[in-house]
This record gives sequence, C-alpha cells and structure tokens, in this order.
Amino acid sequence: MYWDVKVVRPLQDHQIYVECEDGKTGIFDMKPYLNRGVFRELNDLSYFNQVFIEYGAVTWPNEQDIAPETLYEDLV
Repeated sequence: MYWDVKVVRPLQDHQIYVECEDGKTGIFDMKPYLNRGVFRELNDLSYFNQVFIEYGAVTWPNEQDIAPETLYEDLV
C-alpha cells in the first residue's frame, strides 16, 4: 500500500523519522502513546531505539506496532 513504511529511524525525544512507499516523509511523535498499555515499554530509550519495519508497519521487538495508516495521517 502507498502508506507502507519503507524507512524508519529513531530520533530524540521519543520521535521517529518515517519514509512511506509513496515518498511521503516526516516525523511521528510517540510521546502520546507512552503511557498506554504495551507502549509503556517504549519509555526505555534503549528499547525504543530497536524500532524496525515488519510488513510495512513500524514495530518493536515485543510486537508493539503502529499501523502504517495512522503514521501516514499524523506525520509532521
């Protein structure tokens, strides 16, 4: 899909840089998610920095993920 993520890089202050399949790029702020359920683990910066892409979605090792369409809509 056009919103699938093809590049993700962790940034400071719990943000990630994202490039989508259609060329859209931007910054996604994870701070609003950090106190919600499984996302609490992302408060640990060493864990947060392990971000990767799986099936077009931004993902972390313990299966936390952000849907590509959510990222796409909220990129700054």
